[in-house]
Amino acid sequence: MPFFLCSSSWNFIHSTIASLPEENRPIGRWGRMHRDYIKEHNPIRFNNLCLSGELWTYLADLNEQAQSRLELIVEQMKAAEGVTEGMKQHDQMAWVGAMNSIRNRAEEVILWEIIYGEDAV
Repeated sequence: MPFFLCSSSWNFIHSTIASLPEENRPIGRWGRMHRDYIKEHNPIRFNNLCLSGELWTYLADLNEQAQSRLELIVEQMKAAEGVTEGMKQHDQMAWVGAMNSIRNRAEEVILWEIIYGEDAV
């Protein structure tokens, strides 16, 4: 069962309320990053989510949205830049370099649009 520190002056508060069903989906990488961001930059929102028992669900939803957006962006960038399976077969190092570049740029988009963006909170 996950625990979160809602405020420096509060004790640890269980992320679910007894009357609410427990969320079993993982919050993942993106959820953890956003949790840390809202904890520091929007503590009122973090406390409200924590105390209402909605924090885990909110972070799990955000993680799923970020992951599916990342996959979409990567596929679109691959198509735009001509990175194909044929390239992978003919020149593996060029394919790896192109894919690393695409993935890094796509992750930056996710960070700024979903994790740290104004609309994310």
